[in-house]
Amino acid sequence: MPPRLTSFADDARIAFDNLADRASGLVNPTVRLGVTGLSRSGKTVFISSLVHNLLHGGRLPLFEPVQSGRVSAVRLEPQPDDAVPRFQYEDHIRALVKDRIWPDSTRAISELRITLDYQSASGWNRLFSPGRLSIDIVDYPGEWLLDLPLLGKDYRTFSEETIALAETGVRSELSRQWLALTRAADIHAGADEMVARDLATAFADYLKACKADERSLSTLPPGRLLLPGDLDGSPALTFAPLALPPDGRPGRGSLWTMMERRYEAYKSVVVKPFFREHFARLDRQIVLVDALQAMNRGPEAVQDLERALTDVLACFRPGTNSLLSSLLGRRIDRVLVAATKADHLHHESHDRLDALTRRLVDRAIDRIGMAGAGIDVMALASVRATREATVKQNGHELPVIVGTPMEGETIAGERFDGERKTAIFPGDLPEDPESLFDRIASGETGLQLPDVNVVRFRPPHLEETGGGIKLSVPHIRLDRAMQFLFGDRLT
Repeated sequence: MPPRLTSFADDARIAFDNLADRASGLVNPTVRLGVTGLSRSGKTVFISSLVHNLLHGGRLPLFEPVQSGRVSAVRLEPQPDDAVPRFQYEDHIRALVKDRIWPDSTRAISELRITLDYQSASGWNRLFSPGRLSIDIVDYPGEWLLDLPLLGKDYRTFSEETIALAETGVRSELSRQWLALTRAADIHAGADEMVARDLATAFADYLKACKADERSLSTLPPGRLLLPGDLDGSPALTFAPLALPPDGRPGRGSLWTMMERRYEAYKSVVVKPFFREHFARLDRQIVLVDALQAMNRGPEAVQDLERALTDVLACFRPGTNSLLSSLLGRRIDRVLVAATKADHLHHESHDRLDALTRRLVDRAIDRIGMAGAGIDVMALASVRATREATVKQNGHELPVIVGTPMEGETIAGERFDGERKTAIFPGDLPEDPESLFDRIASGETGLQLPDVNVVRFRPPHLEETGGGIKLSVPHIRLDRAMQFLFGDRLT
């Protein structure tokens, strides 16, 4: 991260909050787990499946505390932060299990506490008391995380970088209207609310066009312009970058002054409170990415995902928490970057998705010059919506996946009704991601990425036991993610 993001007053409040967390943790040991992700990566589904599998005894062979039988009870408890909305687990799991629809995506911060009673693996520890760990899951939009680097940028830097990026590749077409307004604006003229609103609206429309499914671009700060919430229409969200001269300062009462002031207000009103009250208190973090969607959208989407991961990872300082560091400024000592929707591939390609995402992360780490300690990468499916099969074609057996496409999905010109299952060949990812990234970086004209079928499938139908209890949500590698994120806290 840039060298100074917060004031000394902010640091004092962060230290006070961490001291309070530490004191509470002496009575009730707690790990604060941040869950975020880039657009449509499945944050809500991840949390819902994780909690459901813990509560309902899911198949978790790689989560050692459960596999060894040391976890004796799991329960939901009231969250500690009364001012933060509760993650509505019950509603989301009902949508997944009963209605077989995907729950709504994350649009604001929410929190949920799940507590595990366990027997320590150490005989010495078992002499004193039974173990108990509360996991406070903090769910927040990935757009908010991508805002944190703004704390280290002044308005001129923000404007120059944003306009330069908007002039590249497919963004140049999407930003045409906004850039035309920006270049036509008289930045030295008196501040005009209608001009400011028109610029802010055109800028937000450009960001939304970048985020749309057909583009799937990832680097889109300021994030609250995409998710305004209760700040919609406020001056802190009614701003946009301007085409500024290479030197000089804004005159009093000018459009330039207005935009600069509102940009600083955005950082003070939106970004700093999130950093101070939530992000700075996290112990562990998972960042979910939809690498398959980026591959499907082409080289530019892949490059933009790498750019976003670079900005995301620059926000973390992985390292071991000591008592002193926890009091003065917590370190997130484990970060997991997880490529979702592994169930859209045959298992033979899971390791390839893992390798592709790992290479994206490694390149991002290299760009910001940080060490990779405390960072892991894996491919997973929080909810497995497909099963694998083989079909014969021209005398050859082809691996396929079978699932129920969402209503309205079209495959090879055939429109599905949401009830009928189908088998598709998911495509192949490259065995060597390094050569692929080298070709992308070279700007090779007409480069075609591997064709991967990304079909939206309905959540699976869950069978019931004899007692009428539905089985736990199926997944891929969710247990491995649990082990990395908090398994060590249950030893």
